[in-house]
Amino acid sequence: MARTVIIEATGGPEVLKLADRPVGDPGPGEIRIAQRACGLNFIDVYQRSGMYPLALPAALGMEASGVVEAVGDGVTHVKPGDRVAYAANPPGAYAEARVMPAAQVC
Repeated sequence: MARTVIIEATGGPEVLKLADRPVGDPGPGEIRIAQRACGLNFIDVYQRSGMYPLALPAALGMEASGVVEAVGDGVTHVKPGDRVAYAANPPGAYAEARVMPAAQVC
């Protein structure tokens, strides 16, 4: 489980909620990251407000950095223990940990 900032409805800052969400294991082409920092950008406001629609409930945030915890099959450019960063889809950077496409990190 990882504490994650989510929205269940669009609106102002009052719709932000902190929730425990399962992280899971990475599948083929994915990695799991223990995140150490995340970036806050105006696109996050647009997504939260509904100007850029997301399927709800949704985790917010498009950029972060952290340490690779696990890699799925086929991932060769990073390994557990590597420090990585990203600024890419899918949203979900406002979290303690997450699984995401390995191709999006460097």
